[in-house]
Amino acid sequence: MTAETDKIVKYIRKKSSGSKKIVFVSGSFNIIHPGHLRLLRFAKECGDYLVVAVLDNSFPGSFIDEKLRLESIQAITWVDYSFILHDAVADFIEKLQPAYVVKGKEHEDRENPEKNALRKYGGKLIFGSGEISFSSVDLMNTEWKEVSVSSIKKPADYPQRHSFTFQDLVAITDKMRNLKVCVLGDAIVDEYVTCDALGMSQEDPTIVVTPVARERYIGGAGIVALHARGLGADVHFLSVVGADDPADYIHGRMRAQGAHAHLFRDESRPTTLKQRFRARQKTLLRVSHLRQHAISAEIREMFFREFREVADDADLIIFADFNYGCLPQELVERIVSLGAEKGVMMVADSQSSSQVGDVSRFQGMALVTPTEREARFAVHDFESGLVILAEKLRRKGRADNVIVTLAEEGVLIHAEGTGEIEWLTDRLPAFNTAPKDVSGAGDSFLTCTAMSMAAGADIWKSSYLGSLAAACQVGRIGNIPLSPLDLKMEINGEGGI
Repeated sequence: MTAETDKIVKYIRKKSSGSKKIVFVSGSFNIIHPGHLRLLRFAKECGDYLVVAVLDNSFPGSFIDEKLRLESIQAITWVDYSFILHDAVADFIEKLQPAYVVKGKEHEDRENPEKNALRKYGGKLIFGSGEISFSSVDLMNTEWKEVSVSSIKKPADYPQRHSFTFQDLVAITDKMRNLKVCVLGDAIVDEYVTCDALGMSQEDPTIVVTPVARERYIGGAGIVALHARGLGADVHFLSVVGADDPADYIHGRMRAQGAHAHLFRDESRPTTLKQRFRARQKTLLRVSHLRQHAISAEIREMFFREFREVADDADLIIFADFNYGCLPQELVERIVSLGAEKGVMMVADSQSSSQVGDVSRFQGMALVTPTEREARFAVHDFESGLVILAEKLRRKGRADNVIVTLAEEGVLIHAEGTGEIEWLTDRLPAFNTAPKDVSGAGDSFLTCTAMSMAAGADIWKSSYLGSLAAACQVGRIGNIPLSPLDLKMEINGEGGI
């Protein structure tokens, strides 16, 4: 132990006043992401004084300079004291003798050298990853706050880390116009019913409203197709609809926007219609008209034949699965096999809000974009931290990249590493600090990120553009197709909503 270490231990004991329970956490902390923040909050709740040791550059897995990593930890308000550790972790623990040492849940079944040091003086080793439902409204107001007159606030440190400029993003946006995109998935119509609230019913405790306006939008995989078309791509959209008015609406909108719609009529189901009844800018009730059974063998065959016709020219295939029966596994496997044979980039999202899905069934994707809940269900892991969770999903689905979307916490980007680095991880906060309607965020993020990758951008630039697209989308009510102008105006800081 060095004299510097003795000085640090003495300082910690003095600041903790001797009576406070010290909690100790150590790690490389290359990129601070929501998983780290959850763990640190959990650690803070275990005791009174949280000490975090940032492992120095000599430790394996440290690829960002130790001083920069320490600065990131020092900016987190839950941490009482942090420093760069040059000694073995177990040796420092034995010297400091904290009441608790906290590690991520993924370490519970591994060898933990800290145990011997803790056993000598009666300390405890605690494993945890924080609550899944962790909300970071306060966190974003402090750690992630950046000055901007717009409700869309672009982080400046991320482009610096990944060596790109805003002008590079404009160039990528221009390249999207040359793409040919094939979108496969559930067609959905979103209907917003604006109401006047009349008051409470006198017969029972029910809010009484009267509808005053109705507005329809394309949702589901349909809005993914329209986003791609709005960004300039030549788009083919393959889906299943019923024999009804919402189906006619989808046909008309696709035709008006210049997208090629291949819609197969299924007499056994209605076109999925999701109604939102709103009053005073708040949603009071949602009503979904749908069926969730798989399409018949006959429709599957028609679907695949049509896909085979358009796949030859495709640069990008997007699976936008809402688990309403449009993409049964046998059909997915045939399409994936043909796409791989032709060397087409494929990406997938499998949304499971009120239904059950498994995004890992889309094997060999260049990108999958599940929510945290969807990722946990896919790998049956409800305890591990976010990075371990993303890596499990990446391996199970044989995906090149996994981006876990975290609502107001932003996104966690997890990519396959190179050389000795097994994987690379970074995070982006949610760009829009005042969202109006979050229902279309994931679709716009998926579309723009995937198209950026297909246009030749790496996962880091693509994720930034995707986050910007999502910020534009949630700044307005209803699913409105993106345009290059939306992105460029926000890239340039002019406000494009």
